[in-house]
Amino acid sequence: QCTYLEIEQAERTHAVVLSRPAWLWGAEMGANDCGVCVGNEGVWTREPLGEAEALLGMDLVRLGLERGGSAREALEVITALLERYGQGGSCKEEPVPFVYHNTFLLADRAEAWVLETAGRYWAAQRIREGSRNISNQLSIGSDITAEHPGLRERARSRGWWSGDGEFSFAEVFSLEKQPPRMEAAKARFRAGKELLRRHAGHITAETLMSILRDRDSGICVDAEGFRTAGSMVSVLPRDPALPCVHFFTATPDPSRSVFKPFVFVAGIKPVPQVRSPTFLQDPAKQIPRFRSSVDRRHELYRRHQAALELMEQDQERGQELLETLQELEKQGLEGMKELLEGTVTPRPEELADLFFDCVEAEMKFY
Repeated sequence: QCTYLEIEQAERTHAVVLSRPAWLWGAEMGANDCGVCVGNEGVWTREPLGEAEALLGMDLVRLGLERGGSAREALEVITALLERYGQGGSCKEEPVPFVYHNTFLLADRAEAWVLETAGRYWAAQRIREGSRNISNQLSIGSDITAEHPGLRERARSRGWWSGDGEFSFAEVFSLEKQPPRMEAAKARFRAGKELLRRHAGHITAETLMSILRDRDSGICVDAEGFRTAGSMVSVLPRDPALPCVHFFTATPDPSRSVFKPFVFVAGIKPVPQVRSPTFLQDPAKQIPRFRSSVDRRHELYRRHQAALELMEQDQERGQELLETLQELEKQGLEGMKELLEGTVTPRPEELADLFFDCVEAEMKFY
């Protein structure tokens, strides 16, 4: 049972860790126990938006992680399900539907891909070197590694492409007149690209955390009524003997949040402080949907929000708290370095409790 649709079950699924809006089934981003990571973003294209309930892009993120043992397999899972079921339905917990198509970043220890969609159509690009970012717009040009079998015919039949010369997915399928939010996305995309370029050849987990915290570029959003909801950075060593380490904030606004490490091992300790409450009469599951609202904030989120208020009202104490939190994050990063360099070998139970312990420490500071 996905957010809106029920689809056939797979015989076996991978363990996953997800960062997701609490009301739906899918996820904005996450990782599985094979070291596959997937994240998605909304885009608006020339293909009509499907307000009819189908699979959400966020459902496809989770399905790709649950069913894909590699980035390429996750991509095949997502495209097959997209072609079969389509994408559609509201992506927001509000009575007025908010609908979009999706782009995805997929990576594992060996490969990285960008997958972009327009309705049931799609194009994918394998990233062979350097860095790559996405930001609420189509970005795959003519460098297409794989595509929907009917993609070019669709473009030709709609009069979007003459059939002659180079075929650029972004040029052909992007809207001629972009919604205002797409204009802002262009600047954010360029800024992200430039920030990555500056660190070319020596990008670390800290580099990515600092980029996700960049406010000037609009990558870190902390505007009234809209805030970057969660952030994730994963370190995927090429050596399969080393574990993948996934850092999650589990709270909004990464410039004032702590990235906490998570490693897949047997017997992981549950972390109820970052699980949202469930409701018997859930407005997201009742038809018609979203007629009322419920408080879905988990315990860490609530405490973090109270801390943000403090940071805004009492600059001095707020700064002190922020420095304490940054120290906590630094310890996590140093621990990860030691683990990946092989200078320390933590006991499996220490790794199983790792995320729980970090969340507990953060709660105590709040």
